[in-house]
Amino acid sequence: MTDEGCSIVTSLKKALKSNPSHLRELNLSGNKLGDSGVKNLSDLLMNPQFKLKGCDITDEGCSALTSALKSNPSHLRELDLRMNELGDSGVKNLRDLLMSPQCKLEILDLCGCSITHEQCLILTSALKSNPSHLRELDLSENQIKNTGAHNCLILTSALKSNPSHLRELDLSENQIKNTGMSHLCDILNDSHCKLERLSLNQIQISSYIVCLQLLIMILSFCLSFFSLNFCGITDKKCFILTTALKTNPSHLRELNLSVNQIKSTGVNHLCETLKDVRCKLERLRLNDCNLTDKSCSALAPVLGSDTSLKELNMNNNNLQDSGVKLLCTGLENVKCELELLCLRKCGLTEESCSALATVLRSNSSLKELDMSNNNLQDSGVKKLQNGLENTNCTLQKLR
Repeated sequence: MTDEGCSIVTSLKKALKSNPSHLRELNLSGNKLGDSGVKNLSDLLMNPQFKLKGCDITDEGCSALTSALKSNPSHLRELDLRMNELGDSGVKNLRDLLMSPQCKLEILDLCGCSITHEQCLILTSALKSNPSHLRELDLSENQIKNTGAHNCLILTSALKSNPSHLRELDLSENQIKNTGMSHLCDILNDSHCKLERLSLNQIQISSYIVCLQLLIMILSFCLSFFSLNFCGITDKKCFILTTALKTNPSHLRELNLSVNQIKSTGVNHLCETLKDVRCKLERLRLNDCNLTDKSCSALAPVLGSDTSLKELNMNNNNLQDSGVKLLCTGLENVKCELELLCLRKCGLTEESCSALATVLRSNSSLKELDMSNNNLQDSGVKKLQNGLENTNCTLQKLR
Protein backbone atom coordinates (compact mmCIF):
# COMPACT_ATOMS: atom_id res chain seq x y z
CA MET A 1 0.00 0.00 0.00
CA THR A 2 1.36 3.49 -0.90
CA ASP A 3 1.70 6.32 1.63
CA GLU A 4 -1.33 7.94 0.02
CA GLY A 5 -3.33 4.73 0.36
CA CYS A 6 -2.25 4.33 3.99
CA SER A 7 -3.37 7.88 4.80
CA ILE A 8 -6.75 7.33 3.13
CA VAL A 9 -7.39 4.13 5.05
CA THR A 10 -6.35 5.64 8.38
CA SER A 11 -8.61 8.65 7.92
CA LEU A 12 -11.56 6.54 6.82
CA LYS A 13 -11.27 4.12 9.70
CA LYS A 14 -11.24 6.97 12.17
CA ALA A 15 -14.30 8.62 10.61
CA LEU A 16 -16.30 5.44 10.11
CA LYS A 17 -15.70 4.17 13.62
CA SER A 18 -17.09 7.38 15.08
CA ASN A 19 -20.40 7.26 13.18
CA PRO A 20 -20.67 4.62 10.43
CA SER A 21 -24.43 4.14 10.52
CA HIS A 22 -25.41 6.79 7.94
CA LEU A 23 -22.94 5.89 5.20
CA ARG A 24 -24.67 4.21 2.26
CA GLU A 25 -21.92 4.20 -0.37
CA LEU A 26 -18.15 3.92 -0.09
CA ASN A 27 -16.24 4.69 -3.30
CA LEU A 28 -12.48 4.24 -3.19
CA SER A 29 -12.01 3.70 -6.92
CA GLY A 30 -8.68 4.73 -8.41
CA ASN A 31 -6.81 4.81 -5.09
CA LYS A 32 -3.72 2.62 -4.75
CA LEU A 33 -4.99 0.80 -1.68
CA GLY A 34 -3.52 -2.56 -2.61
CA ASP A 35 -4.17 -5.76 -0.70
CA SER A 36 -2.93 -4.37 2.62
CA GLY A 37 -5.27 -1.38 2.33
CA VAL A 38 -8.28 -3.62 1.75
CA LYS A 39 -7.28 -5.80 4.71
CA ASN A 40 -7.09 -2.67 6.86
CA LEU A 41 -10.59 -1.62 5.85
CA SER A 42 -12.19 -5.04 5.95
CA ASP A 43 -13.56 -4.66 9.47
CA LEU A 44 -15.55 -1.60 8.36
CA LEU A 45 -17.20 -2.93 5.21
CA MET A 46 -20.82 -2.56 6.25
CA ASN A 47 -22.10 -0.27 3.46
CA PRO A 48 -24.77 -1.19 0.87
CA GLN A 49 -22.51 0.05 -1.98
CA PHE A 50 -18.78 -0.56 -2.08
CA LYS A 51 -16.64 0.51 -5.04
CA LEU A 52 -13.00 -0.48 -5.49
CA LYS A 53 -12.38 0.06 -9.20
CA GLY A 54 -8.67 0.00 -10.12
CA CYS A 55 -7.31 -0.26 -6.58
CA ASP A 56 -4.48 -2.75 -7.25
CA ILE A 57 -6.35 -5.58 -5.54
CA THR A 58 -5.14 -9.14 -6.17
CA ASP A 59 -6.41 -12.51 -4.90
CA GLU A 60 -4.92 -11.79 -1.46
CA GLY A 61 -6.93 -8.60 -1.00
CA CYS A 62 -10.03 -10.23 -2.47
CA SER A 63 -9.71 -13.02 0.09
CA ALA A 64 -9.63 -10.52 2.97
CA LEU A 65 -12.54 -8.57 1.51
CA THR A 66 -14.85 -11.55 0.99
CA SER A 67 -13.92 -13.02 4.35
CA ALA A 68 -15.04 -9.82 6.07
CA LEU A 69 -18.21 -9.63 3.99
CA LYS A 70 -19.15 -13.25 4.71
CA SER A 71 -19.17 -12.54 8.44
CA ASN A 72 -21.93 -9.96 7.92
CA PRO A 73 -22.89 -9.69 4.24
CA SER A 74 -26.55 -8.75 4.66
CA HIS A 75 -26.04 -4.99 4.09
CA LEU A 76 -24.05 -5.20 0.86
CA ARG A 77 -26.08 -4.68 -2.32
CA GLU A 78 -23.45 -3.52 -4.84
CA LEU A 79 -19.80 -4.50 -5.20
CA ASP A 80 -17.57 -2.90 -7.86
CA LEU A 81 -14.19 -4.61 -8.38
CA ARG A 82 -13.50 -3.46 -11.94
CA MET A 83 -9.93 -3.32 -13.25
CA ASN A 84 -8.35 -5.47 -10.53
CA GLU A 85 -6.32 -8.69 -10.92
CA LEU A 86 -8.34 -11.00 -8.68
CA GLY A 87 -6.76 -14.33 -9.63
CA ASP A 88 -8.18 -17.84 -9.14
CA SER A 89 -8.38 -17.74 -5.35
CA GLY A 90 -9.99 -14.30 -5.45
CA VAL A 91 -12.71 -15.50 -7.80
CA LYS A 92 -13.24 -18.59 -5.63
CA ASN A 93 -13.73 -16.35 -2.60
CA LEU A 94 -16.30 -14.33 -4.54
CA ARG A 95 -18.08 -17.57 -5.41
CA ASP A 96 -18.20 -18.54 -1.73
CA LEU A 97 -19.65 -15.12 -0.89
CA LEU A 98 -22.37 -15.46 -3.52
CA MET A 99 -23.21 -18.95 -2.28
CA SER A 100 -23.72 -17.75 1.29
CA PRO A 101 -27.43 -17.88 2.26
CA GLN A 102 -27.04 -14.50 3.96
CA CYS A 103 -25.67 -12.83 0.81
CA LYS A 104 -28.03 -10.16 -0.58
CA LEU A 105 -25.69 -8.88 -3.30
CA GLU A 106 -27.64 -7.51 -6.30
CA ILE A 107 -24.92 -5.92 -8.46
CA LEU A 108 -21.45 -7.39 -9.08
CA ASP A 109 -19.09 -5.63 -11.51
CA LEU A 110 -16.03 -7.62 -12.65
CA CYS A 111 -15.32 -5.71 -15.86
CA GLY A 112 -11.67 -5.87 -16.94
CA CYS A 113 -10.59 -8.29 -14.20
CA SER A 114 -8.80 -10.75 -16.56
CA ILE A 115 -11.49 -13.36 -15.89
CA THR A 116 -10.50 -16.60 -17.64
CA HIS A 117 -12.43 -19.63 -18.82
CA GLU A 118 -11.71 -21.53 -15.60
CA GLN A 119 -12.73 -18.59 -13.42
CA CYS A 120 -15.95 -18.22 -15.39
CA LEU A 121 -16.73 -21.84 -14.48
CA ILE A 122 -16.17 -21.01 -10.83
CA LEU A 123 -18.53 -18.00 -10.93
CA THR A 124 -21.33 -19.78 -12.76
CA SER A 125 -21.31 -22.58 -10.18
CA ALA A 126 -22.35 -19.91 -7.66
CA LEU A 127 -25.13 -18.69 -9.94
CA LYS A 128 -26.53 -22.19 -10.06
CA SER A 129 -26.63 -22.61 -6.29
CA ASN A 130 -27.93 -19.23 -5.08
CA PRO A 131 -28.92 -16.86 -7.91
CA SER A 132 -32.02 -15.41 -6.29
CA HIS A 133 -30.68 -11.95 -5.32
CA LEU A 134 -28.14 -11.12 -8.03
CA ARG A 135 -29.65 -8.70 -10.57
CA GLU A 136 -26.59 -7.44 -12.50
CA LEU A 137 -23.34 -9.23 -13.36
CA ASP A 138 -20.81 -7.45 -15.60
CA LEU A 139 -18.14 -9.71 -17.13
CA SER A 140 -17.26 -7.47 -20.08
CA GLU A 141 -13.67 -6.85 -21.24
CA ASN A 142 -12.32 -10.09 -19.83
CA GLN A 143 -10.05 -12.78 -21.26
CA ILE A 144 -12.71 -15.23 -22.41
CA LYS A 145 -11.16 -15.36 -25.90
CA ASN A 146 -11.77 -18.47 -28.00
CA THR A 147 -13.52 -20.31 -25.20
CA GLY A 148 -16.20 -17.62 -25.18
CA ALA A 149 -18.81 -19.81 -26.87
CA HIS A 150 -18.25 -22.57 -24.31
CA ASN A 151 -18.45 -20.06 -21.46
CA CYS A 152 -21.68 -18.72 -22.91
CA LEU A 153 -23.05 -22.27 -22.78
CA ILE A 154 -22.03 -22.57 -19.14
CA LEU A 155 -23.50 -19.18 -18.26
CA THR A 156 -26.81 -19.84 -19.95
CA SER A 157 -27.02 -23.29 -18.34
CA ALA A 158 -26.66 -21.63 -14.96
CA LEU A 159 -29.27 -19.01 -15.78
CA LYS A 160 -31.73 -21.65 -16.92
CA SER A 161 -31.89 -22.97 -13.37
CA ASN A 162 -33.48 -19.70 -12.25
CA PRO A 163 -33.72 -17.10 -15.03
CA SER A 164 -36.80 -15.23 -13.83
CA HIS A 165 -34.90 -12.63 -11.75
CA LEU A 166 -32.37 -11.51 -14.36
CA ARG A 167 -33.26 -8.11 -15.86
CA GLU A 168 -30.00 -6.93 -17.49
CA LEU A 169 -27.28 -8.91 -19.30
CA ASP A 170 -24.11 -7.35 -20.76
CA LEU A 171 -21.90 -9.67 -22.85
CA SER A 172 -20.12 -6.88 -24.73
CA GLU A 173 -16.57 -7.25 -26.06
CA ASN A 174 -16.42 -11.03 -25.65
CA GLN A 175 -15.72 -13.45 -28.49
CA ILE A 176 -18.76 -15.64 -28.00
CA LYS A 177 -19.30 -15.89 -31.78
CA ASN A 178 -22.14 -17.75 -33.48
CA THR A 179 -22.12 -20.84 -31.25
CA GLY A 180 -22.35 -18.64 -28.18
CA MET A 181 -25.26 -16.80 -29.76
CA SER A 182 -27.10 -20.09 -30.17
CA HIS A 183 -26.60 -20.84 -26.46
CA LEU A 184 -27.90 -17.37 -25.62
CA CYS A 185 -31.00 -18.04 -27.69
CA ASP A 186 -31.70 -21.09 -25.53
CA ILE A 187 -32.01 -19.03 -22.36
CA LEU A 188 -34.06 -16.34 -24.11
CA ASN A 189 -36.43 -19.04 -25.32
CA ASP A 190 -37.20 -20.01 -21.71
CA SER A 191 -40.74 -18.91 -20.82
CA HIS A 192 -39.50 -17.76 -17.39
CA CYS A 193 -36.99 -15.31 -18.88
CA LYS A 194 -37.78 -11.71 -17.84
CA LEU A 195 -34.76 -10.01 -19.40
CA GLU A 196 -35.32 -6.28 -20.11
CA ARG A 197 -31.89 -4.98 -21.20
CA LEU A 198 -29.39 -6.81 -23.40
CA SER A 199 -26.03 -5.43 -24.57
CA LEU A 200 -23.99 -7.28 -27.21
CA ASN A 201 -21.64 -4.45 -28.18
CA GLN A 202 -18.55 -5.37 -30.22
CA ILE A 203 -19.64 -8.95 -30.84
CA GLN A 204 -19.26 -9.89 -34.49
CA ILE A 205 -22.43 -11.60 -35.71
CA SER A 206 -21.38 -13.20 -39.00
CA SER A 207 -24.00 -15.91 -39.56
CA TYR A 208 -27.30 -14.70 -41.03
CA ILE A 209 -29.10 -17.78 -39.68
CA VAL A 210 -27.86 -17.22 -36.14
CA CYS A 211 -28.57 -13.50 -36.47
CA LEU A 212 -32.15 -14.17 -37.49
CA GLN A 213 -32.63 -16.80 -34.77
CA LEU A 214 -31.21 -14.51 -32.10
CA LEU A 215 -33.12 -11.38 -33.07
CA ILE A 216 -36.51 -13.03 -33.45
CA MET A 217 -36.19 -14.71 -30.06
CA ILE A 218 -34.94 -11.56 -28.34
CA LEU A 219 -37.61 -9.31 -29.77
CA SER A 220 -40.35 -11.77 -28.93
CA PHE A 221 -39.74 -11.02 -25.25
CA CYS A 222 -40.46 -7.86 -23.25
CA LEU A 223 -37.03 -6.38 -24.04
CA SER A 224 -36.94 -2.59 -23.58
CA PHE A 225 -33.24 -1.96 -24.42
CA PHE A 226 -31.20 -3.69 -27.11
CA SER A 227 -27.64 -2.65 -28.03
CA LEU A 228 -25.74 -4.00 -31.07
CA ASN A 229 -23.04 -1.33 -31.19
CA PHE A 230 -20.09 -2.32 -33.45
CA CYS A 231 -21.41 -5.80 -34.26
CA GLY A 232 -20.83 -5.98 -38.00
CA ILE A 233 -24.49 -5.30 -38.80
CA THR A 234 -24.92 -4.57 -42.51
CA ASP A 235 -27.95 -3.33 -44.44
CA LYS A 236 -28.92 -6.96 -45.16
CA LYS A 237 -28.73 -7.90 -41.48
CA CYS A 238 -30.69 -4.76 -40.68
CA PHE A 239 -33.48 -6.21 -42.81
CA ILE A 240 -33.39 -9.32 -40.59
CA LEU A 241 -33.60 -7.06 -37.53
CA THR A 242 -36.64 -5.20 -38.81
CA THR A 243 -38.32 -8.48 -39.71
CA ALA A 244 -37.89 -9.55 -36.10
CA LEU A 245 -39.11 -6.17 -34.83
CA LYS A 246 -42.28 -6.45 -36.85
CA THR A 247 -43.01 -9.79 -35.17
CA ASN A 248 -43.51 -8.08 -31.81
CA PRO A 249 -42.47 -4.40 -31.82
CA SER A 250 -44.48 -3.10 -28.89
CA HIS A 251 -41.98 -3.69 -26.06
CA LEU A 252 -38.71 -2.29 -27.42
CA ARG A 253 -38.02 1.28 -26.25
CA GLU A 254 -34.33 1.81 -27.10
CA LEU A 255 -32.24 0.43 -29.99
CA ASN A 256 -28.51 1.10 -30.43
CA LEU A 257 -27.08 0.23 -33.87
CA SER A 258 -24.09 2.58 -33.72
CA VAL A 259 -20.83 1.86 -35.56
CA ASN A 260 -22.35 -0.56 -38.08
CA GLN A 261 -22.53 -0.46 -41.88
CA ILE A 262 -26.31 -0.34 -42.19
CA LYS A 263 -26.19 2.49 -44.78
CA SER A 264 -29.25 4.15 -46.31
CA THR A 265 -30.88 0.87 -47.36
CA GLY A 266 -30.73 -0.34 -43.75
CA VAL A 267 -32.38 2.88 -42.56
CA ASN A 268 -35.14 2.33 -45.11
CA HIS A 269 -35.85 -1.06 -43.49
CA LEU A 270 -35.89 0.53 -40.03
CA CYS A 271 -38.28 3.25 -41.15
CA GLU A 272 -40.79 0.67 -42.31
CA THR A 273 -40.87 -0.65 -38.74
CA LEU A 274 -41.00 2.82 -37.17
CA LYS A 275 -44.11 3.60 -39.23
CA ASP A 276 -45.91 0.60 -37.70
CA VAL A 277 -48.50 1.91 -35.22
CA ARG A 278 -47.56 -0.90 -32.82
CA CYS A 279 -43.92 0.26 -32.67
CA LYS A 280 -43.13 2.04 -29.36
CA LEU A 281 -39.45 2.73 -30.02
CA GLU A 282 -38.44 5.98 -28.28
CA ARG A 283 -34.65 6.14 -28.65
CA LEU A 284 -32.71 5.25 -31.81
CA ARG A 285 -28.92 5.52 -32.10
CA LEU A 286 -27.42 5.46 -35.59
CA ASN A 287 -24.11 7.25 -35.09
CA ASP A 288 -21.19 6.08 -37.28
CA CYS A 289 -23.41 4.04 -39.60
CA ASN A 290 -22.13 5.33 -42.98
CA LEU A 291 -25.32 7.30 -43.61
CA THR A 292 -25.92 10.03 -46.21
CA ASP A 293 -28.71 12.45 -47.09
CA LYS A 294 -30.64 9.50 -48.55
CA SER A 295 -31.13 8.22 -44.99
CA CYS A 296 -32.66 11.57 -44.05
CA SER A 297 -35.10 11.26 -46.94
CA ALA A 298 -36.46 8.05 -45.38
CA LEU A 299 -36.47 9.40 -41.80
CA ALA A 300 -38.21 12.72 -42.50
CA PRO A 301 -41.70 11.22 -43.09
CA VAL A 302 -41.28 9.15 -39.92
CA LEU A 303 -40.48 12.24 -37.83
CA GLY A 304 -43.56 13.95 -39.18
CA SER A 305 -45.91 11.08 -38.39
CA ASP A 306 -47.57 9.62 -35.29
CA THR A 307 -44.39 7.92 -34.09
CA SER A 308 -43.19 7.34 -30.51
CA LEU A 309 -39.63 8.41 -31.39
CA LYS A 310 -38.25 10.92 -28.86
CA GLU A 311 -34.49 10.71 -29.43
CA LEU A 312 -32.51 10.33 -32.66
CA ASN A 313 -28.71 10.15 -32.69
CA MET A 314 -27.08 10.49 -36.13
CA ASN A 315 -23.63 11.70 -35.06
CA ASN A 316 -20.60 11.10 -37.28
CA ASN A 317 -22.48 10.51 -40.54
CA ASN A 318 -22.03 12.33 -43.85
CA LEU A 319 -25.52 13.86 -43.89
CA GLN A 320 -24.48 17.26 -45.30
CA ASP A 321 -26.78 20.28 -45.44
CA SER A 322 -29.04 18.55 -47.95
CA GLY A 323 -29.74 15.79 -45.42
CA VAL A 324 -30.57 18.19 -42.59
CA LYS A 325 -32.93 20.14 -44.82
CA LEU A 326 -34.79 16.89 -45.50
CA LEU A 327 -34.98 16.12 -41.76
CA CYS A 328 -36.39 19.59 -41.16
CA THR A 329 -39.40 18.86 -43.36
CA GLY A 330 -40.35 16.20 -40.82
CA LEU A 331 -39.39 18.29 -37.79
CA GLU A 332 -41.66 21.12 -38.93
CA ASN A 333 -44.70 18.86 -38.95
CA VAL A 334 -47.09 19.51 -36.06
CA LYS A 335 -47.18 15.76 -35.35
CA CYS A 336 -43.43 15.64 -34.66
CA GLU A 337 -42.64 14.77 -31.01
CA LEU A 338 -38.85 14.42 -31.25
CA GLU A 339 -37.14 15.87 -28.16
CA LEU A 340 -33.44 15.20 -28.82
CA LEU A 341 -31.57 15.38 -32.13
CA CYS A 342 -27.82 14.70 -32.38
CA LEU A 343 -26.03 15.89 -35.53
CA ARG A 344 -22.44 16.08 -34.29
CA LYS A 345 -19.75 15.93 -37.00
CA CYS A 346 -22.14 15.51 -39.94
CA GLY A 347 -20.46 17.85 -42.46
CA LEU A 348 -22.85 20.76 -41.83
CA THR A 349 -22.52 24.46 -42.63
CA GLU A 350 -24.58 27.63 -42.05
CA GLU A 351 -27.17 26.32 -44.53
CA SER A 352 -28.24 23.72 -41.98
CA CYS A 353 -28.54 26.47 -39.38
CA SER A 354 -31.01 28.34 -41.59
CA ALA A 355 -33.23 25.28 -41.92
CA LEU A 356 -33.03 24.45 -38.21
CA ALA A 357 -33.72 28.04 -37.17
CA THR A 358 -37.04 27.79 -39.01
CA VAL A 359 -37.78 24.57 -37.13
CA LEU A 360 -36.99 26.20 -33.77
CA ARG A 361 -39.51 28.95 -34.51
CA SER A 362 -42.34 26.45 -35.04
CA ASN A 363 -41.45 23.13 -33.38
CA SER A 364 -42.71 22.84 -29.80
CA SER A 365 -41.22 19.43 -28.95
CA LEU A 366 -37.45 19.76 -29.55
CA LYS A 367 -35.62 20.17 -26.22
CA GLU A 368 -32.00 19.33 -27.09
CA LEU A 369 -29.93 19.84 -30.25
CA ASP A 370 -26.29 18.82 -30.79
CA MET A 371 -24.56 20.56 -33.73
CA SER A 372 -20.98 20.38 -32.41
CA ASN A 373 -17.93 19.66 -34.61
CA ASN A 374 -19.51 21.15 -37.73
CA ASN A 375 -18.37 24.10 -39.86
CA LEU A 376 -21.21 26.43 -38.85
CA GLN A 377 -19.14 29.61 -38.52
CA ASP A 378 -20.38 32.82 -36.87
CA SER A 379 -23.00 33.40 -39.54
CA GLY A 380 -24.56 29.99 -38.87
CA VAL A 381 -24.65 30.54 -35.11
CA LYS A 382 -26.38 33.90 -35.62
CA LYS A 383 -29.07 32.18 -37.68
CA LEU A 384 -29.61 29.65 -34.89
CA GLN A 385 -29.79 32.54 -32.43
CA ASN A 386 -32.67 34.04 -34.40
CA GLY A 387 -34.57 30.81 -33.95
CA LEU A 388 -33.76 30.64 -30.24
CA GLU A 389 -35.06 34.16 -29.65
CA ASN A 390 -38.48 33.26 -30.99
CA THR A 391 -41.13 32.98 -28.26
CA ASN A 392 -42.30 29.62 -29.68
CA CYS A 393 -38.86 28.03 -29.24
CA THR A 394 -38.74 25.39 -26.43
CA LEU A 395 -35.11 24.31 -26.87
CA GLN A 396 -33.30 23.80 -23.54
CA LYS A 397 -29.85 22.53 -24.58
CA LEU A 398 -27.75 23.49 -27.61
CA ARG A 399 -24.27 22.18 -28.33
